[in-house]
Amino acid sequence: MNKARSTALLERARQVIPGGVNSPVRSFRSVGGGPLFIKKGEGCRLIDEDGNSFIDYIGSWGPLILGHRPKCVIEAIEAVLEIGTSFGAPTEREIVLAEAIRDAYPTMEMVRLVNSGTEAAMSALRVARGYTGRDLAIKFEGCYHGHVDSLLVKAGSGLATLGLSDSAGVPAAFAATTISLPYNDLGAVEAAFANHRGKIACVMIEPVVGNMGCVPPAPGFLEGLRKICTREGALLIFDEVMCGFRVAYGGAQERYGVKADMTALGKIIGGGLPIAAYGGRAEVMNYIAPVGPIYQAGTLSGNPLAVSAGLAMLKYLKEHPEVYETLERRTAALCSDELPGVTVNRVGSMFTFFFTNEPVTDWESAKKCDTARFGEFFRHMLERGVYLAPSQFEAGFVGLAHEDADIEATREAARQFFAV
Repeated sequence: MNKARSTALLERARQVIPGGVNSPVRSFRSVGGGPLFIKKGEGCRLIDEDGNSFIDYIGSWGPLILGHRPKCVIEAIEAVLEIGTSFGAPTEREIVLAEAIRDAYPTMEMVRLVNSGTEAAMSALRVARGYTGRDLAIKFEGCYHGHVDSLLVKAGSGLATLGLSDSAGVPAAFAATTISLPYNDLGAVEAAFANHRGKIACVMIEPVVGNMGCVPPAPGFLEGLRKICTREGALLIFDEVMCGFRVAYGGAQERYGVKADMTALGKIIGGGLPIAAYGGRAEVMNYIAPVGPIYQAGTLSGNPLAVSAGLAMLKYLKEHPEVYETLERRTAALCSDELPGVTVNRVGSMFTFFFTNEPVTDWESAKKCDTARFGEFFRHMLERGVYLAPSQFEAGFVGLAHEDADIEATREAARQFFAV
């Protein structure tokens, strides 16, 4: 595979961008080799600057459920360019998008639009503390909620990929407000509440984890969290930045039948453009300025470009519920082979090939994976035109643009690796 132009661009990028990338996982550091610089996306494929074509299972880390450049989203973006890209003032489109989100997530009685998943998680945490008058928050090891100072404690995503358990620059006092517990361990949650009675504002969780690889909730785990939070007067926050609108139209809450007090959603509500949202019960959301004492703001929040793209995406998904049946079938086919030394986790169209013989149910079991072997697998697949997440600790995503032939080609490439 020719990588001459990508290699040259990386050297150029390193002169002006730390590490040559604007997000650490893109560096390929954990899988070896240098990153590919992408020139174009079309359907389920990425084309790099050297003209190499790849079947894409990242999908901009989840939101491109319809693939790259779906017609409905492109037409919506083109139409809104006639009126402008940002006003810093309210538009009707913002209301329509908030109503569409509420339609899919009835627990989000009120919605505030922001610009990124990090902002959504950070704001939800602030609201939980302001609403309850408590300072402590529970999160789970391997769950990543954006680069919020107090939540970068045993986080997943890039921190897991780079072998970091924390981040420099985070004051100890900030980290001390976060209690990090093992995922899928209700006993640990009960103990934390017993040890900090009346001090815990919220439990924040990826109900389907995507940031230590795809890890589903154990039966009864989410239901148990709901019961504990209700009993203790703490808010249950679902970070559905990855799984929202992906594992079902109503996300994990629809799939598992568990209601959150607050929810964070990410860029899928913008058709892949930069946007996010958080919301919850009206009683809670009315604590936010200008009607309440909790401040949160953003100049580009609800900008018409991202809002219009998101409306087109959500409209398509609502009008074509068969999308989820297709995604379920194709992802199941992708994950159907028994690969030696590999445990496959899947929820809907999210999946991960974990290079371990043991079940992966939390961060402790995930980090036992053979990351060197995964790196070999990643490079093998890339050479055969399959673009997986460049980290053992990230989920992959199947989109509607993936055809059965793409799935079969991917399976055959994987079989070749294990046949050697």
